[in-house]
Amino acid sequence: MWLRNCWYVIAWDHEIPSADSPTLFTRTVLGEPVLVYRTQAGDLVALEDRCCHRHAPLSVGRREGDCVRCGYHGLKFDPRGQCVEAPGIEIVPAKARVKRYPMVLRNKWVFVWMGDPALADDALLPDNFSCDSPDWQNKPGYLHYDTPYLLICDNLLDFSHLSYVHEKSLGGSTRIAQARPTIEPVAGAHADWPQMGIKVSRQVSDVPPPPFYQRFRSFDTNLDRWFVYEFLLPGTLLMHSGGRPTGQAPDAAGPSVRLHSCQTLTPETATTTHYFFQQSHPTGEGDASVTESIYNSLIGAFNEDRDMITAQHRNIQHNPTLPMLPLAMDAALIQFRRLLEARVRAEQEAQRLSAQPAPVA
Repeated sequence: MWLRNCWYVIAWDHEIPSADSPTLFTRTVLGEPVLVYRTQAGDLVALEDRCCHRHAPLSVGRREGDCVRCGYHGLKFDPRGQCVEAPGIEIVPAKARVKRYPMVLRNKWVFVWMGDPALADDALLPDNFSCDSPDWQNKPGYLHYDTPYLLICDNLLDFSHLSYVHEKSLGGSTRIAQARPTIEPVAGAHADWPQMGIKVSRQVSDVPPPPFYQRFRSFDTNLDRWFVYEFLLPGTLLMHSGGRPTGQAPDAAGPSVRLHSCQTLTPETATTTHYFFQQSHPTGEGDASVTESIYNSLIGAFNEDRDMITAQHRNIQHNPTLPMLPLAMDAALIQFRRLLEARVRAEQEAQRLSAQPAPVA
Protein backbone atom coordinates (compact mmCIF):
# COMPACT_ATOMS: atom_id res chain seq x y z
CA MET A 1 0.00 0.00 0.00
CA TRP A 2 1.85 3.00 -1.31
CA LEU A 3 0.85 6.62 -1.50
CA ARG A 4 2.17 8.00 -4.78
CA ASN A 5 1.20 11.67 -4.82
CA CYS A 6 3.67 12.71 -2.15
CA TRP A 7 7.40 13.32 -1.68
CA TYR A 8 9.84 10.50 -0.88
CA VAL A 9 13.50 10.97 -0.02
CA ILE A 10 15.65 9.23 -2.60
CA ALA A 11 19.07 10.34 -1.34
CA TRP A 12 21.11 12.67 0.82
CA ASP A 13 22.46 15.57 -1.22
CA HIS A 14 26.06 14.38 -0.75
CA GLU A 15 25.22 11.03 -2.38
CA ILE A 16 24.50 12.60 -5.79
CA PRO A 17 27.76 13.03 -7.76
CA SER A 18 28.81 16.44 -9.04
CA ALA A 19 28.08 17.47 -12.62
CA ASP A 20 31.66 16.77 -13.69
CA SER A 21 31.66 13.23 -12.28
CA PRO A 22 31.24 10.33 -14.73
CA THR A 23 29.35 8.38 -12.06
CA LEU A 24 25.58 8.06 -12.42
CA PHE A 25 23.44 7.59 -9.31
CA THR A 26 20.46 5.26 -9.27
CA ARG A 27 18.08 4.08 -6.56
CA THR A 28 14.78 2.20 -6.71
CA VAL A 29 11.68 3.87 -5.21
CA LEU A 30 8.23 2.21 -5.09
CA GLY A 31 9.56 -0.50 -7.38
CA GLU A 32 10.71 1.99 -10.03
CA PRO A 33 14.43 2.48 -10.84
CA VAL A 34 15.25 6.19 -10.81
CA LEU A 35 18.38 7.86 -12.22
CA VAL A 36 19.45 11.11 -10.51
CA TYR A 37 22.12 13.49 -11.79
CA ARG A 38 23.12 17.15 -11.71
CA THR A 39 23.16 19.44 -14.72
CA GLN A 40 26.06 21.80 -15.37
CA ALA A 41 23.93 24.56 -13.79
CA GLY A 42 23.61 22.46 -10.64
CA ASP A 43 19.97 21.46 -11.07
CA LEU A 44 18.92 17.96 -10.02
CA VAL A 45 17.28 15.73 -12.63
CA ALA A 46 15.42 12.48 -11.99
CA LEU A 47 14.65 10.19 -14.92
CA GLU A 48 13.32 6.68 -15.14
CA ASP A 49 16.41 4.47 -15.13
CA ARG A 50 15.14 2.39 -18.03
CA CYS A 51 15.73 3.14 -21.69
CA CYS A 52 12.47 3.18 -23.64
CA HIS A 53 14.09 1.06 -26.39
CA ARG A 54 15.17 -2.25 -24.80
CA HIS A 55 14.81 -1.26 -21.12
CA ALA A 56 18.52 -1.23 -20.35
CA PRO A 57 19.42 0.90 -17.29
CA LEU A 58 20.53 4.38 -18.30
CA SER A 59 22.76 4.39 -15.23
CA VAL A 60 25.13 1.97 -16.95
CA GLY A 61 25.48 4.43 -19.82
CA ARG A 62 27.37 7.72 -19.68
CA ARG A 63 26.98 11.47 -19.18
CA GLU A 64 27.30 13.74 -22.19
CA GLY A 65 26.94 17.30 -20.96
CA ASP A 66 23.48 17.56 -19.46
CA CYS A 67 22.32 14.48 -21.37
CA VAL A 68 22.63 10.76 -20.71
CA ARG A 69 23.44 8.22 -23.41
CA CYS A 70 22.21 4.65 -23.07
CA GLY A 71 25.12 2.23 -22.97
CA TYR A 72 23.27 -0.45 -24.94
CA HIS A 73 22.24 1.06 -28.30
CA GLY A 74 23.28 4.67 -27.87
CA LEU A 75 20.01 6.57 -27.49
CA LYS A 76 20.67 9.98 -25.98
CA PHE A 77 18.20 11.61 -23.56
CA ASP A 78 18.06 15.23 -22.44
CA PRO A 79 17.08 16.39 -18.91
CA ARG A 80 13.40 16.41 -19.93
CA GLY A 81 13.62 12.69 -20.65
CA GLN A 82 13.24 13.25 -24.40
CA CYS A 83 15.43 11.22 -26.76
CA VAL A 84 17.36 13.75 -28.84
CA GLU A 85 19.56 11.33 -30.76
CA ALA A 86 19.25 7.70 -31.88
CA PRO A 87 22.20 6.35 -33.91
CA GLY A 88 21.19 5.50 -37.47
CA ILE A 89 17.79 7.21 -37.19
CA GLU A 90 17.40 10.63 -38.83
CA ILE A 91 14.09 11.55 -37.22
CA VAL A 92 13.74 10.44 -33.62
CA PRO A 93 10.16 9.34 -32.80
CA ALA A 94 8.37 11.65 -30.37
CA LYS A 95 7.46 8.59 -28.30
CA ALA A 96 11.16 7.95 -27.66
CA ARG A 97 11.28 9.36 -24.16
CA VAL A 98 11.58 8.27 -20.54
CA LYS A 99 9.62 9.46 -17.53
CA ARG A 100 10.89 12.52 -15.69
CA TYR A 101 10.07 12.87 -12.00
CA PRO A 102 9.65 16.15 -10.10
CA MET A 103 12.52 16.65 -7.71
CA VAL A 104 13.28 19.03 -4.82
CA LEU A 105 16.32 19.53 -2.59
CA ARG A 106 15.32 20.59 0.93
CA ASN A 107 17.82 20.75 3.79
CA LYS A 108 20.12 18.10 2.29
CA TRP A 109 17.31 15.64 1.59
CA VAL A 110 16.69 14.98 -2.11
CA PHE A 111 12.97 14.37 -2.63
CA VAL A 112 11.29 12.72 -5.61
CA TRP A 113 7.57 12.84 -6.48
CA MET A 114 6.40 9.42 -7.67
CA GLY A 115 2.83 10.30 -8.64
CA ASP A 116 1.15 12.71 -11.06
CA PRO A 117 3.72 15.45 -11.83
CA ALA A 118 0.93 18.05 -12.11
CA LEU A 119 0.12 17.50 -8.43
CA ALA A 120 3.68 17.96 -7.10
CA ASP A 121 3.36 20.42 -4.22
CA ASP A 122 6.23 21.86 -2.17
CA ALA A 123 3.78 22.56 0.67
CA LEU A 124 3.77 18.81 1.37
CA LEU A 125 7.51 18.72 2.14
CA PRO A 126 8.42 17.98 5.78
CA ASP A 127 10.34 20.56 7.79
CA ASN A 128 13.63 18.70 8.23
CA PHE A 129 15.31 21.92 9.36
CA SER A 130 18.02 20.40 11.56
CA CYS A 131 19.49 18.49 8.61
CA ASP A 132 21.01 21.75 7.40
CA SER A 133 20.99 24.40 10.12
CA PRO A 134 23.94 26.29 11.62
CA ASP A 135 22.24 25.86 14.99
CA TRP A 136 22.44 22.08 14.89
CA GLN A 137 25.21 19.54 14.25
CA ASN A 138 24.76 16.01 12.94
CA LYS A 139 26.21 13.25 10.83
CA PRO A 140 23.80 11.91 8.18
CA GLY A 141 23.06 8.19 7.99
CA TYR A 142 21.48 5.59 5.73
CA LEU A 143 20.42 1.99 6.31
CA HIS A 144 18.82 -0.56 4.02
CA TYR A 145 16.12 -2.88 5.36
CA ASP A 146 14.98 -6.19 3.86
CA THR A 147 11.51 -5.59 5.29
CA PRO A 148 8.33 -3.72 4.23
CA TYR A 149 8.40 -0.06 5.15
CA LEU A 150 5.19 -0.16 7.20
CA LEU A 151 6.78 -2.51 9.74
CA ILE A 152 9.44 0.15 10.33
CA CYS A 153 6.74 2.84 10.58
CA ASP A 154 5.07 0.71 13.27
CA ASN A 155 8.35 0.54 15.17
CA LEU A 156 8.83 4.32 15.11
CA LEU A 157 5.23 4.95 16.17
CA ASP A 158 5.52 2.89 19.35
CA PHE A 159 8.47 3.91 21.52
CA SER A 160 7.58 1.38 24.22
CA HIS A 161 10.06 -0.89 22.42
CA LEU A 162 12.92 1.36 23.63
CA SER A 163 12.65 -0.33 27.02
CA TYR A 164 13.42 -3.75 25.57
CA VAL A 165 14.98 -3.65 22.09
CA HIS A 166 17.23 -0.78 23.23
CA GLU A 167 17.59 -1.65 26.91
CA LYS A 168 21.36 -1.14 26.79
CA SER A 169 21.45 1.75 24.32
CA LEU A 170 18.66 4.31 23.77
CA GLY A 171 16.31 2.99 26.44
CA GLY A 172 17.71 2.13 29.83
CA SER A 173 14.40 1.96 31.71
CA THR A 174 11.14 0.01 31.56
CA ARG A 175 9.41 3.26 32.56
CA ILE A 176 9.43 4.28 28.89
CA ALA A 177 7.11 1.39 28.03
CA GLN A 178 4.92 2.18 31.04
CA ALA A 179 4.46 5.85 30.10
CA ARG A 180 1.29 6.47 28.09
CA PRO A 181 1.82 8.84 25.16
CA THR A 182 -0.46 11.67 24.08
CA ILE A 183 -1.55 11.38 20.44
CA GLU A 184 -2.82 14.32 18.40
CA PRO A 185 -3.51 14.96 14.70
CA VAL A 186 -1.13 17.11 12.65
CA ALA A 187 -3.05 19.50 10.42
CA GLY A 188 -2.50 19.33 6.69
CA ALA A 189 -0.97 21.87 4.35
CA HIS A 190 -4.26 22.71 2.60
CA ALA A 191 -7.84 21.53 2.13
CA ASP A 192 -6.87 18.54 0.00
CA TRP A 193 -4.66 17.32 2.86
CA PRO A 194 -6.68 18.01 6.06
CA GLN A 195 -4.31 15.84 8.09
CA MET A 196 -0.61 15.26 7.41
CA GLY A 197 0.15 12.85 10.23
CA ILE A 198 0.04 12.42 13.98
CA LYS A 199 1.95 13.95 16.89
CA VAL A 200 3.14 11.64 19.66
CA SER A 201 4.32 13.04 23.01
CA ARG A 202 5.80 10.84 25.73
CA GLN A 203 7.10 12.19 29.06
CA VAL A 204 9.15 9.86 31.26
CA SER A 205 10.04 11.21 34.71
CA ASP A 206 12.75 10.30 37.19
CA VAL A 207 14.63 7.57 35.27
CA PRO A 208 18.33 6.69 35.08
CA PRO A 209 20.30 8.30 32.23
CA PRO A 210 20.38 5.87 29.30
CA PRO A 211 23.74 4.44 28.20
CA PHE A 212 23.32 6.51 25.00
CA TYR A 213 23.51 9.80 26.93
CA GLN A 214 26.33 8.66 29.19
CA ARG A 215 28.57 8.15 26.17
CA PHE A 216 28.81 11.89 25.59
CA ARG A 217 27.57 13.55 28.81
CA SER A 218 27.94 12.52 32.45
CA PHE A 219 25.00 12.61 34.88
CA ASP A 220 24.95 11.71 38.56
CA THR A 221 21.18 12.13 38.98
CA ASN A 222 18.06 10.68 37.46
CA LEU A 223 16.49 12.47 34.50
CA ASP A 224 13.14 13.64 33.26
CA ARG A 225 13.06 12.55 29.60
CA TRP A 226 10.83 13.58 26.73
CA PHE A 227 10.08 12.33 23.24
CA VAL A 228 7.88 14.63 21.15
CA TYR A 229 7.57 13.94 17.47
CA GLU A 230 5.42 14.33 14.41
CA PHE A 231 5.08 11.29 12.17
CA LEU A 232 4.04 12.52 8.74
CA LEU A 233 2.81 10.86 5.56
CA PRO A 234 4.22 8.89 3.87
CA GLY A 235 6.73 7.98 6.62
CA THR A 236 8.78 10.82 8.15
CA LEU A 237 9.59 11.32 11.84
CA LEU A 238 10.58 14.78 13.11
CA MET A 239 11.42 14.61 16.81
CA HIS A 240 12.52 16.77 19.71
CA SER A 241 13.86 14.61 22.54
CA GLY A 242 16.14 14.92 25.53
CA GLY A 243 16.55 14.73 29.25
CA ARG A 244 17.28 17.04 32.20
CA PRO A 245 17.96 16.35 35.90
CA THR A 246 14.73 15.31 37.61
CA GLY A 247 12.68 18.26 38.81
CA GLN A 248 14.71 20.85 36.92
CA ALA A 249 12.73 23.54 35.10
CA PRO A 250 12.89 23.38 31.28
CA ASP A 251 14.83 26.67 31.07
CA ALA A 252 17.11 26.05 34.07
CA ALA A 253 20.86 26.17 33.62
CA GLY A 254 22.79 22.96 34.10
CA PRO A 255 23.54 19.71 32.32
CA SER A 256 20.89 18.42 29.96
CA VAL A 257 20.53 16.72 26.61
CA ARG A 258 18.59 18.31 23.75
CA LEU A 259 18.30 16.52 20.44
CA HIS A 260 16.42 16.92 17.18
CA SER A 261 16.04 13.95 14.86
CA CYS A 262 14.89 13.66 11.26
CA GLN A 263 14.17 10.15 10.01
CA THR A 264 12.34 9.09 6.87
CA LEU A 265 11.38 5.82 5.22
CA THR A 266 11.17 5.26 1.47
CA PRO A 267 9.85 1.96 0.10
CA GLU A 268 12.28 0.41 -2.35
CA THR A 269 10.06 -2.57 -3.17
CA ALA A 270 7.16 -4.28 -1.40
CA THR A 271 9.65 -5.98 0.93
CA THR A 272 12.66 -3.63 1.09
CA THR A 273 13.12 -0.10 2.42
CA HIS A 274 15.51 2.87 2.40
CA TYR A 275 16.01 4.50 5.81
CA PHE A 276 17.52 8.01 5.99
CA PHE A 277 18.25 9.48 9.40
CA GLN A 278 20.18 11.93 11.54
CA GLN A 279 20.08 13.07 15.15
CA SER A 280 21.34 16.58 15.83
CA HIS A 281 22.66 18.24 18.97
CA PRO A 282 22.72 22.04 19.38
CA THR A 283 25.81 23.75 18.03
CA GLY A 284 27.99 24.70 20.97
CA GLU A 285 26.74 21.85 23.15
CA GLY A 286 29.45 19.39 22.23
CA ASP A 287 32.14 19.14 19.60
CA ALA A 288 32.72 16.78 16.67
CA SER A 289 33.36 13.90 19.04
CA VAL A 290 29.81 14.28 20.39
CA THR A 291 28.43 14.31 16.86
CA GLU A 292 30.33 11.12 16.06
CA SER A 293 29.28 9.49 19.34
CA ILE A 294 25.60 10.19 18.65
CA TYR A 295 25.92 8.81 15.12
CA ASN A 296 27.66 5.63 16.27
CA SER A 297 25.06 5.14 19.00
CA LEU A 298 22.27 5.48 16.45
CA ILE A 299 23.88 2.99 14.09
CA GLY A 300 24.11 0.48 16.92
CA ALA A 301 20.53 1.07 18.06
CA PHE A 302 19.04 1.08 14.57
CA ASN A 303 20.78 -2.20 13.84
CA GLU A 304 19.01 -3.53 16.94
CA ASP A 305 15.74 -2.38 15.37
CA ARG A 306 16.62 -3.89 12.03
CA ASP A 307 17.47 -7.26 13.57
CA MET A 308 14.15 -7.36 15.43
CA ILE A 309 12.00 -6.18 12.52
CA THR A 310 13.73 -8.56 10.11
CA ALA A 311 13.02 -11.46 12.47
CA GLN A 312 9.42 -10.25 12.78
CA HIS A 313 9.09 -10.09 8.99
CA ARG A 314 10.39 -13.66 8.61
CA ASN A 315 7.80 -14.85 11.11
CA ILE A 316 5.00 -13.00 9.33
CA GLN A 317 5.96 -14.61 6.04
CA HIS A 318 5.30 -18.07 7.50
CA ASN A 319 1.59 -17.16 7.72
CA PRO A 320 0.84 -13.68 6.34
CA THR A 321 -2.91 -13.99 6.98
CA LEU A 322 -2.53 -14.66 10.71
CA PRO A 323 -3.95 -11.60 12.53
CA MET A 324 -1.96 -9.64 15.11
CA LEU A 325 -3.43 -8.84 18.54
CA PRO A 326 -3.98 -5.07 18.89
CA LEU A 327 -3.01 -3.62 22.28
CA ALA A 328 -3.18 -0.16 23.86
CA MET A 329 0.45 0.55 22.90
CA ASP A 330 -0.57 0.31 19.23
CA ALA A 331 -2.79 3.42 19.28
CA ALA A 332 -0.43 5.66 17.31
CA LEU A 333 0.45 3.13 14.65
CA ILE A 334 -3.21 2.18 14.18
CA GLN A 335 -4.16 5.84 13.72
CA PHE A 336 -1.32 6.36 11.23
CA ARG A 337 -2.25 3.28 9.20
CA ARG A 338 -5.88 4.38 9.04
CA LEU A 339 -4.78 7.83 7.87
CA LEU A 340 -2.54 6.32 5.20
CA GLU A 341 -5.27 3.96 4.01
CA ALA A 342 -7.70 6.86 3.71
CA ARG A 343 -5.21 8.90 1.67
CA VAL A 344 -4.50 5.95 -0.64
CA ARG A 345 -8.25 5.35 -1.15
CA ALA A 346 -8.78 9.04 -1.94
CA GLU A 347 -5.89 8.97 -4.41
CA GLN A 348 -7.20 5.84 -6.13
CA GLU A 349 -10.72 7.26 -6.33
CA ALA A 350 -9.41 10.46 -7.91
CA GLN A 351 -7.50 8.40 -10.47
CA ARG A 352 -10.60 6.34 -11.22
CA LEU A 353 -12.72 9.43 -11.79
CA SER A 354 -10.12 11.09 -14.00
CA ALA A 355 -9.94 7.96 -16.16
CA GLN A 356 -13.68 7.99 -16.87
CA PRO A 357 -14.73 9.41 -20.26
CA ALA A 358 -16.35 12.81 -20.20
CA PRO A 359 -20.16 12.75 -20.55
CA VAL A 360 -21.51 13.41 -24.01
CA ALA A 361 -23.34 16.72 -24.22
